[in-house]
Amino acid sequence: MEYTDKEYCLEVWGDWACFTRPELKVERVSYDVITPSAARAIFEAILFKRYAMRWQVTKIEVLNPIKWTTIRRNEVGAVASKSSIFIEDKRQQKNSLLLQDVHYRIYAKLIFIPVKNRSKEAFVKHQPGGDENPMKYYQMFERRASQGQSFTQPYFGCREFAANWKYIENTDSLQFPLAEDKDFGIMLYDMDFEKSPQKPDAMFYRAQMKQGVIVVPDKDSEEVLR
Repeated sequence: MEYTDKEYCLEVWGDWACFTRPELKVERVSYDVITPSAARAIFEAILFKRYAMRWQVTKIEVLNPIKWTTIRRNEVGAVASKSSIFIEDKRQQKNSLLLQDVHYRIYAKLIFIPVKNRSKEAFVKHQPGGDENPMKYYQMFERRASQGQSFTQPYFGCREFAANWKYIENTDSLQFPLAEDKDFGIMLYDMDFEKSPQKPDAMFYRAQMKQGVIVVPDKDSEEVLR
């Protein structure tokens, strides 16, 4: 069956956001704007079927001026395992440099993966039905998004920073993005789970905002640094 990669738009906003820079892990410091990986996660919260589809973020529109704030949070300095953790012994207070009052429009394509292109592992964990076609997934997303349904609560970088969202079916006559140009430098693009699912490598890209719009390159583009 022939198909085209269909692009969708979500408007997302919230009081707080922290898109943590990977080079600054002790004290959390956010990037200036939402990363493509965080935008992808919001779409995946509404619909994600592993092996059958994936989301490719194409564009980010910044609607509110970039504002910063600093808070101090309690964090647990240990990873849960089979043994229990006494939180009071592992509690750490850390400063976080966060974004405040964020508002974006994020665009992404729902890319259907044809059955013939799926790995052998995919057929072990997911047997495609007889109705396997891209329109099936387009309709699933459109139905869920139009009704405000999501499998998990979308968030901005950290789970405690919940993201409000709405599906934009008609992108005509929308509010203009922020009238500002800015070069954000090298920013985290996403994690490459395809080559090494257990230890994925980080991918980066040069994020440049022109009149409030950040164009996100394709995952396989030469603009994505590995």
